[in-house]
Amino acid sequence: MAGTKKKFVEIDIIADTVCPWCFVGKRNLDKALEEGNDRYEFELRWHPFQIDPEVPKEGTYKREFYDTKMGADVADVFNTRMADIFSSHDMTYKIDGLTGNSIESHRLIYFAGLQDRDKQHDLVDEICLGYFTDGRFIGDRDYLLECAEKIEIEGAEEFLDDPNKGLTEVKEELKKYSEVKGIPYFVINGKEEFAGAQPTEVFLAAFEAATK
Repeated sequence: MAGTKKKFVEIDIIADTVCPWCFVGKRNLDKALEEGNDRYEFELRWHPFQIDPEVPKEGTYKREFYDTKMGADVADVFNTRMADIFSSHDMTYKIDGLTGNSIESHRLIYFAGLQDRDKQHDLVDEICLGYFTDGRFIGDRDYLLECAEKIEIEGAEEFLDDPNKGLTEVKEELKKYSEVKGIPYFVINGKEEFAGAQPTEVFLAAFEAATK
């Protein structure tokens, strides 16, 4: 498509870093971004959502959390399904380790977005990859800084050291997006909106519809 100007596509993503469907949705989106790269110029913006803001920062075991939240039988079905879906993406879904309050990860993602939107997108992937496939703890400051270093986010340690930095902005966005009907939630050019870990084809169709 040499000589053809790419159409601009702005994608707003509302998600929680402890939501496995959000990570699956991101991976499906990534495939659409790759397929549409010759036709579109993309800008992505991540926004926070918390499935359960009352989860303690010190963490609780994932398996126990899901059993309590859903009931043991439903949780087993859910985790088996997620394992199958992750496997289809060549990833191993692990229910080991701790889950916890995701607010610090959202602060860091917000900070990354101030520097570079592409780095913000990559940081989300790095955080979720460790949390869902390697049993890393979402509330572990050292883990978050490890992710930031891999993506080359500058000043992350100083930013997280001050618990108030970015907190007001994140809380404002949490309030703004609290009424979305399901996550992950995607808004394409402010026109096309949908929830869920949709297949790649849905994203490609939305890109086309949003640029008409």
